Amino acid sequence: MDIRNIAIIAHVDHGKTTLVDALLRQSGEFRDNQRVAERVMDSNDLERERGITILAKCTSIEWRGVRINIVDTPGHADFGGEVERVLGMVDGVLVLVDAAEGPMPQTKFVVAKALALGLRPIVVINKVDRADARPQEAHEEVFDLFAALDATDEQLDFPTLFASSKQGWASRTADGARENLQALFETVLSHVPPPKADPNSPFTLLASILEADPYLGRLLTGRVQSGTVRQNMIVKALDREGGFIEEARIVKILAFRGIERIGIEEAQAGDIVALAGYTNASVADTLCHPSVSTPIRARPVDPPTLAMTFSINDSPLAGREGSKVTSRVIRARLLREAEGNVAIRVRETENVDALEVAGRGELQLGVLIETMRREGFEVSVSRPRVVQKADPDTGQMLEPIEEVQVDVDDAFVGVVVEAMGKRRGELRDMKPSGGGKTRLRFLAPSRGLIGYHNEFMTTTRGTGVMYRLFDSYAPHKGPIAGRNNGVMIANSDGVAVAFALWNLENRGPLFIEPGAKVYGGMIIGEHLKGSDLDVNPLKAKQLSNVRTHSHDENIRLTPIPKMSLEWALAYIEEDELVEVTPESIRLRKRLLDPNARKRASRAS
Repeated sequence: MDIRNIAIIAHVDHGKTTLVDALLRQSGEFRDNQRVAERVMDSNDLERERGITILAKCTSIEWRGVRINIVDTPGHADFGGEVERVLGMVDGVLVLVDAAEGPMPQTKFVVAKALALGLRPIVVINKVDRADARPQEAHEEVFDLFAALDATDEQLDFPTLFASSKQGWASRTADGARENLQALFETVLSHVPPPKADPNSPFTLLASILEADPYLGRLLTGRVQSGTVRQNMIVKALDREGGFIEEARIVKILAFRGIERIGIEEAQAGDIVALAGYTNASVADTLCHPSVSTPIRARPVDPPTLAMTFSINDSPLAGREGSKVTSRVIRARLLREAEGNVAIRVRETENVDALEVAGRGELQLGVLIETMRREGFEVSVSRPRVVQKADPDTGQMLEPIEEVQVDVDDAFVGVVVEAMGKRRGELRDMKPSGGGKTRLRFLAPSRGLIGYHNEFMTTTRGTGVMYRLFDSYAPHKGPIAGRNNGVMIANSDGVAVAFALWNLENRGPLFIEPGAKVYGGMIIGEHLKGSDLDVNPLKAKQLSNVRTHSHDENIRLTPIPKMSLEWALAYIEEDELVEVTPESIRLRKRLLDPNARKRASRAS
């Protein structure tokens, strides 16, 4: 069968997954009466809750006798490792751009990767039905972006379609017929070339996605580069340098048909399939016939820019809420994550109960922690810190710099520029973006942006939008002020009492409610002054037979917002940790004993 392999790449929330839904429906992969969840490709619980794509996934449709394999990719730069892996499996890309917003930072990130691989893009201006849509201007901005990214003349000669993935139509002109997606199907067949594959050579496949199946074990997904693979065939795995990893028997070949994976007897060159049977092979390894000795070249992945320490939970409440608490199971889980996620690095530390985990950004590491807590893990996590590298020529330490694009109401421009200046951000561009909003572009060190998103949302009253993208490494930008306030630290173990918390409220905002379990060294609130304060949240009102006014006994506490994982990671300082369990998120001092904290403070 004739095959086309394409990836859909775009910025967050520009409609990639919704477009895949519409393509599946109109190609006949679903029955008319079949009930299918909205955004069917976002199958992960966290993806559905956050409304974003985290993992790259494959599907396929059939249109006029041609099988079109489609890869839905994440839009967040934090999950760029997923994008970089899967682009090697495809021969063309659909670049989806919002008709109102135009190309955004993450569009630039994934498009640069696709153009560098020589892929020819098809541009889809999506959400043309929006009231504030400006499709022609968005089209011109896409052309300017491609030119700025050194696209070839062939890549600049891209076809453009105007569409609404939500309404399920695409047209060759902005005011054309709005009926169905036929124009998009036809453009894919005519513009995307068939895969360059040699069916007569020995079997080779570059593993791009690794999954764990409870029945089949390891599943390695990739495109068959040459030859044919059959069930029960003996194959081997080679690493990036060509070293032998293992020899195995293919126990199952799974092909993507619609949203399902079905077992097939053999797969031809050019098709995208998942293979089961390997025990050690991983992402970027070459799966091949025993006669093959040269591995398929795997593209290097951008290095991680942010790291944090994962250690066992050694608080007095350890083991009460989670089932996986030992350093052995935490280490095995993190190493398994690093094996399948090429953008994550795991490194041993001096502490045998702790590992350093490095990734692309706060969101990626936050998703990893949230996934682990849902699996029953208890961990203590440090504040994120940037990963520096030495200049190969001078030996000078360089820190990661990010491009930050901000869309805010005109009234908040001054406060955002001031806040970014304090964080060593340099304003590079400022222009009106319509509707009383201004678009700002900064270059700022990554360490200055840790935790800024919460402050940004507060100062812009929830109306601002901020996007970040790794730009380069540069010399250290100088000191950046940290948290101004100290914290209130519990001095004993037990259950928090309303009367005690009521008396502590005038010292600063609280993080816990009455009835919460606390322990010595746990952070229960913020101190309005710059120093830390040891307090007793267990102190109850003394009982006596003296009558009091009713309002003395009616204690009203200020409601506290639910603590999110991202907020907690951004709030803590170097001497503090976030304790994460399946049921709770707590803040604590790294050293629980107050005398040990004083000694450490004097030593520093």
